[in-house]
Amino acid sequence: MELTSEERAIYEWQIWVDGLGESGQERLKSSTALITRVGGLGGPLAQSLAAAGIGKLILAHAGNTRPSDLNRQILQTHDQLGKSRIESCRQRLLDLNPRLEIETVGENVDEGNAARLVTGADIVFDCAPLFEERLLLNRECVRQRKPLVDAAMFDLEGQLTTIIPGQTPCLACLYPEVPPGWKREFPVIGAVSATMANLAALEGIKLLVGFGELLASKLLIFDARSMTFRKISIHRRPGCAVCGALGSTAGENEAG
Repeated sequence: MELTSEERAIYEWQIWVDGLGESGQERLKSSTALITRVGGLGGPLAQSLAAAGIGKLILAHAGNTRPSDLNRQILQTHDQLGKSRIESCRQRLLDLNPRLEIETVGENVDEGNAARLVTGADIVFDCAPLFEERLLLNRECVRQRKPLVDAAMFDLEGQLTTIIPGQTPCLACLYPEVPPGWKREFPVIGAVSATMANLAALEGIKLLVGFGELLASKLLIFDARSMTFRKISIHRRPGCAVCGALGSTAGENEAG
C-alpha cells in the first residue's frame, strides 16, 4: 500500500529510522493488529500503534468506563464515565489518526470469539489481566500460526515476550496452568503500564516491518523500583499441550 503525500509528511521522522524507511511504513499501513483489553496496557499500546501509522486495529474489550480506570487508561476521560469503554477508545484513536481503520468488539476474549478475532489480524497483542484469557489467546494464535506479543505487569514490575508459533516457546510453556490466587484487580501505577505498552508496540512494529532484534525466546523483565531491565532465555517445554505438536525450527534449543 503506497503512502500518500500526507502520510509521508506525517511519518517523515519515523521513516528516517534505520531499517524502517518508506517500505516499512507501507508495511505498517497494510497491517492489522488485534489488541485484547484496551485498558492500562492496551490503551497506550493502541495509541502508539495508531501514531506509528498501522492500517487497522481490532480492539476487544467489554464494559463501561469506571472511576478506577482513569488513573491509567489513557483513552478514557471523565465525561466517559458509565459509557462504553470501547467506543471511547475508538473516538480517541480516530482523533489522533483519522486515517486509521478500527473494528471495535465490545467483548472480552472467550471461547466463542477467540478464533474469529485472531483470524482477522496479522499480529496479536495480549493485554488481558486474567491468565484464562491470555492462555486462550495463546492457544488460538498457535493454532493459526499468528505472532503474539504478550505484555504483562504487576505492581512495579513488567514482563514482555514475543511468541512466534513453531519457533519460540508459547505462553503455555511458561504457564502450563493458571497461577493459583491470581485476580483481575492488582496494584498498578499507570506509568508502569504505559512503559510495558510502549515496549510492546516497539516489538510489534519491528516484527511487522522486519528489522531489529525481537524478544523471540527471550523474556524481558522490567523492575521500576530499581529502574533495571534484564533478559532471560526461555525454552519450549517438551510435551507442551499447546505448541508441542508444531515441531521446531532447525537449530532451536528445546532444553528445559
